[in-house]
Amino acid sequence: MDVRSIENVAPVVEHNGTVPVWWLINPREMKDITDGGYLELANEFEVKGGEQVFPHTHPTHEFYYVTSGRGIMTIDGETAEVSQGDLIYIPPDKVHSLRPISDHAPIHCFCFAVGVKGAGEIDYTTH
Repeated sequence: MDVRSIENVAPVVEHNGTVPVWWLINPREMKDITDGGYLELANEFEVKGGEQVFPHTHPTHEFYYVTSGRGIMTIDGETAEVSQGDLIYIPPDKVHSLRPISDHAPIHCFCFAVGVKGAGEIDYTTH
C-alpha cells in the first residue's frame, strides 16, 4: 500500500524562497503509469464515526489526502492506519474502502483522481 506522510518528508523552500513545499509525489514521478490519463475529479469528503466508504473500485488512479481525523484504509485486502497529512494512492481497479478509527469522530479527506485512457464514464453513485 502506498501511503506517504508529510511527517516523513522534509520541506523544500520554493517560489523564490517564499513557500515551503512537502513533495508527496515528485514532479513526473507517476508519468509512466498515468500517461494518456486526465483529471477525472477533485472533491472533499467526510466519513462519519461508525460509518465507512462502501468497498468499491473504478478505473482511476485515485488519491486521498487526509485533512483531519484518523482512519483505516483498505486497498485490495491490505489495511493501514492513516491520519492527517497522509496521501494514499489507490491504483486503478483495486477494491478500496475507508473507515474512521473511532465510532465517535469522523475522518475528512480531499480526493482527486486521474482517469485511465479509454475508460468509460463512471457512475459514482453506485461505485
